Amino acid sequence: MMRLAAVLALTCFLAIAQETAPEGFQLWTSSSLGQIEQELKTEAAKNPQHIGLRRLADYPNDLFMLSHREADGIPEWHENQADVFLVHSGSATLLVGGNMVGEKTTEPHEKRGGTIEGGIRRKLSPGDIVRIAPKTPHQVFLDGSSGFTYFVIKIKGY
Repeated sequence: MMRLAAVLALTCFLAIAQETAPEGFQLWTSSSLGQIEQELKTEAAKNPQHIGLRRLADYPNDLFMLSHREADGIPEWHENQADVFLVHSGSATLLVGGNMVGEKTTEPHEKRGGTIEGGIRRKLSPGDIVRIAPKTPHQVFLDGSSGFTYFVIKIKGY
């Protein structure tokens, strides 16, 4: 009986040990992102810039966020990070490239504000994925859409 109990205990221990995710593994399900999106909509309604933002994970080489906008964004420029957007819901137009005019350094290696002269515009819809290289001005416009939610991956270290 003791031997059987020991074998069962060892089997349970091994099963639990095998179910432990490796360090650094993350899974954001469609359901969990939908729940966070609802929370971000509430935040955006109270925010003067009409944005809700949740940092989901921050690692040495990459950062993950979910962002919900209910108004146009401001021009941004990141010296040391590439941005990857995965559109979750809504639609928007991305202005990317060109030159920033009247921007301000808001923190080390980051510029925001002013306007973007030149660049190209691309319509974004659910399921679209876009990569924005470091040192590239970009701005999101809602163009009359009631909201735009996108998963952001920031790749650090350029």
